[in-house]
Amino acid sequence: MADVEKQTLNKGYYGPSIPPKSRSYHSHGRGSGCGCCCCLLGFLLKLIVTVVIIVGIAVLLFWLIVRPNKVKFHVVDASLTEFNLTSDNILQYNLTVNMTVRNPNKRIGIYFDRIEAKAYYEDALFDSVELERYYQGHKSTHTLNPEFTGENSVSLGASELSNFNSEKASGTYSIDVKLRLRIRFKLGILKIGTFKPKVTCDLKVPLDSDGTSSGTFQTTKCDVNF
Repeated sequence: MADVEKQTLNKGYYGPSIPPKSRSYHSHGRGSGCGCCCCLLGFLLKLIVTVVIIVGIAVLLFWLIVRPNKVKFHVVDASLTEFNLTSDNILQYNLTVNMTVRNPNKRIGIYFDRIEAKAYYEDALFDSVELERYYQGHKSTHTLNPEFTGENSVSLGASELSNFNSEKASGTYSIDVKLRLRIRFKLGILKIGTFKPKVTCDLKVPLDSDGTSSGTFQTTKCDVNF
């Protein structure tokens, strides 16, 4: 009997394996860290939305109170006493422009810190002049008188030369006068921003040669692009 029990004990065990005891791990602070990040992101989003709303309300109130209007530019007269193109593409010219600047705003003044006037023919720049800077009060009109005199080389293709000859025959030339500005607005004691609007005046200017004009200049409204 003892021998049988001994043989039984010496035999191998072929039953299912016994799993080891599992160890329990406890995370420290992960849940609270994620909560803090979420709270911070939520706070930042609320802050951004609040700032955007406040700025929007401020802009709306500013517009309702001030009601800013765009400055208006008109060329009321232009005198062209010379406009000749030589065989070697030298343009000889004498052009004077009389331009009005109207500030229609009741509460806004304008500092014109820089005024550059440029003259073009067929998109070819032939002269530019700097005008005196000035301050323009509200509900007022100011006059600018750029003068372009001299001669300059211009690059004109066959199509542009054909247009020049046609306009020479008619006595009226298509000349573009453009202003490049740097301005600031004044509201009360505040000076607001720096802006660089572009003003384009597409003119039809009759040639006035030897006191004889080939036509009458028509007042022209200029385009203003901020």
